[in-house]
Parts: sequence; C-alpha cells; structure tokens
Amino acid sequence: MKSNLTHIKSFAVAFATLGLLASCSSDDNGGDTPTTPEQPTEGRWITVAAAKMGDNPGDGNGGTLIYSLTSEDAKDPTVSIAPFDNGFIVPSNRTARLQSSEDGSTVFNISYAGDTGGNYTKYTVNGGQDFTPTGSEVSIAPYVGTAPRWIKLFDGDNTGSAVYVSTEHQVDDNGTPNDVTDDSYIRTSQTIGIVTLDLVDSKINAFEEHEIGLSTEEEALGYYISRIDMPTLNAAGDKLYIGARVSKINPATLESDSDYEILGSKTIVLDYPSLLNPTVITSTVGFGNTNGYRSINSFEYNGSVYQANQSDPDGSHILKIGADNLYDNSYDFNLDDALGVTGAYVLAWRPAANGKAVLAYRHDGSAEGISGRGESFFALVDLNAKTATKINDIPYNVNFELFQYQGYAVDGNEIYLTQAPVGENGNIYIVDTETGAVTKGAELVNTTGSHFIGAF
Repeated sequence: MKSNLTHIKSFAVAFATLGLLASCSSDDNGGDTPTTPEQPTEGRWITVAAAKMGDNPGDGNGGTLIYSLTSEDAKDPTVSIAPFDNGFIVPSNRTARLQSSEDGSTVFNISYAGDTGGNYTKYTVNGGQDFTPTGSEVSIAPYVGTAPRWIKLFDGDNTGSAVYVSTEHQVDDNGTPNDVTDDSYIRTSQTIGIVTLDLVDSKINAFEEHEIGLSTEEEALGYYISRIDMPTLNAAGDKLYIGARVSKINPATLESDSDYEILGSKTIVLDYPSLLNPTVITSTVGFGNTNGYRSINSFEYNGSVYQANQSDPDGSHILKIGADNLYDNSYDFNLDDALGVTGAYVLAWRPAANGKAVLAYRHDGSAEGISGRGESFFALVDLNAKTATKINDIPYNVNFELFQYQGYAVDGNEIYLTQAPVGENGNIYIVDTETGAVTKGAELVNTTGSHFIGAF
C-alpha cells in the first residue's frame, strides 16, 4: 500500500474562482502554524510546484500550489502526494515565479500580475502544505511593474534581481508611424530597468534605468532588444549578466519582421552592485535569444557563466562567458550535435557543483500533445566534456511538455525533477549526475489539464 502524505485539510473550496486564488493572503498557510518549524530527520526539504489549468490544458493560469516532503520521502515510490488537492496556494494571479534557498528551507515568491503583482514574500518550509510566512513583504511593482521577470542571484540567498525593457520606434520629421519611408526610420529605443532586492531584510537595494542599444548597423536594419530576463552574477561578484531577446521590424513599415537573419546571441553586462555602465556582448558561436522563459537560463560554474540560448537556427547551444566578461567563442557546445537531433530547444536546465547538469528540451519533430506544445525530454549534460545524452530511464509521452518548467532541486550531485504529463499522474525522479543513475521517487497525483512545474 502506498503511504499518503496528504493532509486532512483540503483547499478544494479555494478553487471555486480564479479570483480567490489571486486574492489568497500571504498568511494563509493551509493549517495551524507550529511554533517551531518541523525539520527533516535527514537530508533536506524538496518542494514540488504545481500549476493548475486556467482555460486551456497546460496553461497554468489557474494558480500555483506547492507541497514539500523530505528528500527521503521524495525518493520513495510508495509515497504519494496530491498538491492540487492539499497544497499551499502561492499568492499570484497567474503562474507564480518561485525560487528557493540553496538548502530548501525557504521559498521565495514574487506574485505575477493582478492586484498582488510585484509583491515579494518568503516562507519557511515546514513540510506538507505548511509554509510559514516570514519577514515582511515588499513591492517591486513601482520599479519593474506588476508582472516582473525576476530571479534569485547565487550569492548565499541574499539578493534577488528583476528587470524590464521598454521600446519605442523612432522616426524623423519626414515620417510618422502611419507614413513611414525608408529614410525616416531612425532606430528603436531600448530602455532597461534593473532592481535588486534584499531577500533577507525585504528591502530594495538599488534601481537603475539605462538607454541601451545594438550596433548602428544592426539598429538601422530594425533590430532591437525586445525582452530581457535571468540576471546572473559572475564569479567575481562585480558584474551582472542579463539575457536578451532580439527582435526586428521592417524599417519601411514599422511592422514586425518574421523572416530575418538571426543575430549572434547577446547579453547585457552591468557593474554590480551599482548596476551602472551597461554594455552588450555578442557571441559568434550561438545565435538567437538568451533571456530564457520561466527557468533560470544561466549559471556560474568554475569561474565562468554558462548560458543556454533559444531559437538558434542551428539548435540551442550552451554558451560560455569567461572571467573577462566576454563570450568565450572557443567554447562550442551545440546540442543538436550532442543529442543527435535537429532544432534542439532548451526549456530549462540546472547544473550540479560537478559541472554536470539536467536539461529539459524539445526538438524538431516533437509531437504536439493536449497543450498544443511539443513533447519534452530530459538529458544529462557535461559542461566540461560538452556532451549531452537523453535520459531514457524517465517515461515520456506526447502530453509531457516542459515549456513552463521552473526549477530543479540540487542536493550535492543529485538533481530532483518532476515528471508528469499534462493532466496525468507522474513521479519525482532523482538523477545522480556523477553516475547517471536515475531513481524513481514519490508519485505525483495530477488533476485535469494541470501540470507540475518543478522541484525546489
């Protein structure tokens, strides 16, 4: 018989409306708060995040729930958890943007959209649905809006950073957006904003705005940075790297261009902690975007920062930024070549301290499932050897997709992940990155149209 970690109390009533999900207060932890937080007898907490369906299967717009279990229970396939029935509702109008402390004892959240959008909260993990609010709340909405793109920097769980970019097409007096000639388009202005947040004392550290740009030649052709995300701190702690997506318009019409030459991957580099002196660096190895989506897209390892790119015409690459804060174009790690596929697209990845990583991807020919997105797969990656191998000990099917996947839990050389097709049950899996061994862990009980978005 399976052991069941499900708590007696249920949150089913809370799912009556999306509005109730959005308005859930930060002190609603689904049960009485113990005076002394429970601690795992060994190992660490593993927090599973679940995204409930809104209008369409796999959209994750019905709210986010989290549920924690010990690493020992997470490795036990006789354990079953049902976060959609018994999880803690994370305040957020849509899919919450979650982060956790390195030891798994704390979960950080900044609400995404709605009345609470931009509110930072943190919780002590006590097990099950019990997450105790700790510290004070602070809003970063005045700096980066109510739907911020944010990430936790790897500086001992001290700092978070959120970013935005705003753009405006500029024309001279000879043209207007409704009457544009080739000679009237000047460029597209790009203004970025960066805020850093003290995660310990819940306060704003710094905020800066900058006008940035690409080369004169690139901008004259209509290229501009249209989205930024995933700030990453370098090993020296004196530079912040921000991933970028480059878009293009037709200078003659100011309409979006969809068939154009993809530029070399770009990253914005700023001084840290001042957030001053922005520059843009460009890869000659990888092409496409570096901003990622929901999951952290770049990580510091062994003195350098390794970064995934997306929408590369030659398939996603893992790129390397060296200690000189420039792309190391001698490091050529093409995932199409390594995996033996075409059109590899990195969805989410995370290395352990040994430089070996678990990576979620799809590729050309991935069949579309119930969500309308391509089937996803996991691979084991070695940053030093530049190898990537599909993990075959994890089950896949057409409805298993990881487009919104947010996080992996790292414990030494082990990486915990969640596997469950949209609307179907699945399991936690644990990958020993050193040996490649895969352990099937606790069962994840799903609900119609919903999916799991990671372990923390």
